[in-house]
Amino acid sequence: MEIAQVLTQHVIDAGVAPAAAAGHVGPSGAAFAGAAGMLPRRQAVADTVFDLASVSKPIVACTLLRLASRGVLALDAPLGSVLPEARGTRSAQVPLELLLAHRAGLDAHRSLFAPVFAGRALQRAAALATAANARRPDCEGAAPPAEGFPPLYSDLGYVLVGAAIEAVTRAALDEVVASEVASPLGIQLGSARQLRKRRATFADDVAPTEVVPARGGCVTGIVHDENAWALSGHGTSGHAGLFGTVGDVLSFGAALLEALAGRSSWLERDALWLLVKPRAGGSLRAGFDGKSSAASAAGTLSGPETFGHLGFTGTSLWCDPTAGVACVLLTNRVHPTRGNARIRAARPPVHDALFEAAKALLPGPPNP
Repeated sequence: MEIAQVLTQHVIDAGVAPAAAAGHVGPSGAAFAGAAGMLPRRQAVADTVFDLASVSKPIVACTLLRLASRGVLALDAPLGSVLPEARGTRSAQVPLELLLAHRAGLDAHRSLFAPVFAGRALQRAAALATAANARRPDCEGAAPPAEGFPPLYSDLGYVLVGAAIEAVTRAALDEVVASEVASPLGIQLGSARQLRKRRATFADDVAPTEVVPARGGCVTGIVHDENAWALSGHGTSGHAGLFGTVGDVLSFGAALLEALAGRSSWLERDALWLLVKPRAGGSLRAGFDGKSSAASAAGTLSGPETFGHLGFTGTSLWCDPTAGVACVLLTNRVHPTRGNARIRAARPPVHDALFEAAKALLPGPPNP
């Protein structure tokens, strides 16, 4: 079945989202993508831009890894040593790696954006300190060595990682992501402000997200995540704020597979393994998630070594290093409301269809 047909059946006609794009890439490097549905002014196409939401996290994690490989900062650096706003907070001594791995003992979320919704200016230093102090009651004190506290998925850790990257490099995070990930890989993903400069038709090319009266109506070409919007505006934060096409995200996934296969000058295999290796206590890795043993969003056909990430706006990336296959699904399932949870049912069959199509292209065994 063609990718557009898969998306029409499982996403558009199923009421998951008004627009979607998806694709797969295999060991040959050949990528295949398709799209379905509508944007406000045109049909969705493979070049439609989507708010990647938390699929930004693995991109930011690889940005940090690249910086660490050159000694700009270290994965084991205590947060307070690289982020001034975190000094004296409960998380000042937590290593950056544990923030990446969601094992820093932080709460899942805090409404750092609340002052903005109340008509007041955001005090960035205070917001970052709030995030660093948001430790769970059972996770006080120094983090246990190696694996840290029990894992809990947390945007706050990535807010802090992004701010730490900015503090050390003295550059906006979207600029650092461009220099460490987008430019070396030859892809165009970036923040809203970057894509607006590059694409004269950005406003027409980007899929709208939620209708939020407090933000002036339909959020289009502006990051959907409220904390990212309040902290970074049209830039990006560590946990959300990047936009891209299905081709951009597929190229990122292919680059990860190349690195793990030892065929990359972008990232060394052993360095990337620190991010994607399984960790105790759950499926969460550092910058990525692993495939859960039951009812995985990645579907049933990818292997147990599969890793990737989901995004709240209806996005996902999954990479199977054993098969050498990456697949991507991008939707705007939060349009017009985040209350639509049908994406949960759509992800497994779409990912299975993508993996099946990719594996069908793999070379068979040689003739005897």
